[in-house]
Amino acid sequence: MRKKTSSRNTRSYILCLVLMVAMALFTTGCKGSTEDKTASTAENGTTVQTDGAVVGEGSTTFPLTIVDKEGGETTLEIHTDKTTVGEALTELGVIAGEEGDYGLYVKTVNGITADYDTDGFYWAFYINGEYAQTGVDSTEITEGDSYSFKVEK
Repeated sequence: MRKKTSSRNTRSYILCLVLMVAMALFTTGCKGSTEDKTASTAENGTTVQTDGAVVGEGSTTFPLTIVDKEGGETTLEIHTDKTTVGEALTELGVIAGEEGDYGLYVKTVNGITADYDTDGFYWAFYINGEYAQTGVDSTEITEGDSYSFKVEK
């Protein structure tokens, strides 16, 4: 009779240990992450967004499409309270560049650098699919318009 009691105690002890380990693994496996998985920071300090990301906060919304050298597209939904496309994208870290005689010379978009002086490529700015007649920093955000940057040579 003693053997049965001892065997039950051992099984109960093992079962208890297994349940404690399972609970520990379950709680660490379900631990939520608070970091934003839609964005990361590039070496040049700009923010790299994943396709389909909603970026920023504000009452004005516009779509932005980014086309890299290989033709890969990333589409973002931009939210802002800024009045120009350039202000909004610069504030959000989506674009970076240098101030020149004609306004902001965009060299980096979504972490991808295209510098005509170094590699012969540049970022072309489009409004509703047409080559923009204004610079990004002087283009007013218009409801219903779509904006894009494409690497060109």
